[in-house]
Amino acid sequence: MTEHKHHGRPQREEGQEQPHGTAEEETAQSQLQHDHDSQPERSAELERELVQLREELEQVRRTCTQREQEVAELKDKFLRAVAEADNSRKRIRQQADETVRLQRESLLRDLLAIVDNLERAVAAARGGGNGKPIVEGVEMVLRSMIDFLRSHGVTQLSALGQPFDPLLHEAVDQIESDQHQPNTVVDEFVRGYQVGDRLLRPARVAVAKLPSAGKTGEEPEES
Repeated sequence: MTEHKHHGRPQREEGQEQPHGTAEEETAQSQLQHDHDSQPERSAELERELVQLREELEQVRRTCTQREQEVAELKDKFLRAVAEADNSRKRIRQQADETVRLQRESLLRDLLAIVDNLERAVAAARGGGNGKPIVEGVEMVLRSMIDFLRSHGVTQLSALGQPFDPLLHEAVDQIESDQHQPNTVVDEFVRGYQVGDRLLRPARVAVAKLPSAGKTGEEPEES
């Protein structure tokens, strides 16, 4: 029987083990298998992160909405406060104007009584006589005027014989005198007035000063 020879790669006999791959191939294969096995876990993790981001975004949206509502409320309160302040200013101005009007009417009403006394004095002067009715009429008007000023808190200041006070007096003249202390008020040209504790008008006065040399009336001593 003729023996046949086979050419090429030797045939692997049945049951013979296949040769193992290289280390690199085994590592790559292992990595692919690991990635394939971990893919569901990674997908779940990404899904959880996505859900968390959505929740955070929703929280930010709710916070922004709440802040917008708070800003709108504050704006409304501000506008209401501005309107109320404006109305209060108008009311106060109206009340002040009304108070001034009432005070002016009261002042003018009191002055009418003085006008009545002046008319009586003029009528008495036209009637002739010795002039006494005129003087009495003028005195009556003066008393009425003083009473009117006093009723409104105005009082006269007494300056004669008082030490000169620049806060109350206005010196318009100086008079030499050896009978008064220097800077003493010896004459009053215009009377001063004050309302309450405030000066309404200073008194215009003359104050005393020391006599000049040679005017004292004493003879100089002989040496």
